[in-house]
Amino acid sequence: MLNWAVRYFPILRVLKRHVVGTGLILEVGSGSFGLAHFHRGEIVGCDVNFPGVAERNMLPVRCSGTQLPFPDSSFEAVVASDVLEHVHPDLRLEVVNEALRVARKLAVFAFPCGKEAHAVDEKFLDFCRRRKLPPPSWLEEHMRYPFPEQGLLRGLGDGWKVEGFGNEQLCFHDWVNRREMSYIWNVVFRACLRFIPQLVEAGLRLADRAPFYRMILVVSRQTSQGLGENART
Repeated sequence: MLNWAVRYFPILRVLKRHVVGTGLILEVGSGSFGLAHFHRGEIVGCDVNFPGVAERNMLPVRCSGTQLPFPDSSFEAVVASDVLEHVHPDLRLEVVNEALRVARKLAVFAFPCGKEAHAVDEKFLDFCRRRKLPPPSWLEEHMRYPFPEQGLLRGLGDGWKVEGFGNEQLCFHDWVNRREMSYIWNVVFRACLRFIPQLVEAGLRLADRAPFYRMILVVSRQTSQGLGENART
């Protein structure tokens, strides 16, 4: 649960700056919880599988990120958080282009980035095996492909502006992963997120320092009138 908060709290701050009012948001690769667990408004969540009951504010749509069943510019914003690393490298730009196609204003892509981040997850998998603990399903999937690089979204064209910032220090990511293997720590994390979410968010900002595990790239559609405040680099 804390792992989700680490990556979704910065995305929520971006959305607050860009999405006005009740603009509809799509999350690609949402699973049954995702952004909807932290966002008060309505979310359309798409994934190839929904293993549990979807959040009350989520409309689940079963589909692939490479073929979204929505018209162009259907959503105020599109989010793909920790999705691209699960996609074969040859298909990643297809997921990106589909997200941009259905986004009216902006898309936010968050993903573990580079060889150092991959090495941290390899270390965590080794930890699970040595302790004879069942590794999380996402961890085994992380071992299939190299992580995306920061330059993945270069060359989108003049109609898009790409800005990015780092998220989650490498050692902190490893610490959270190991703590979340414990039932007691999970209870503590859930309680803190429920009763003192603002304090947790403030604390997590301190973990957003180099070397980063994850990059968050904000891709905004450029218009003659501009799009307001952009995400900070």
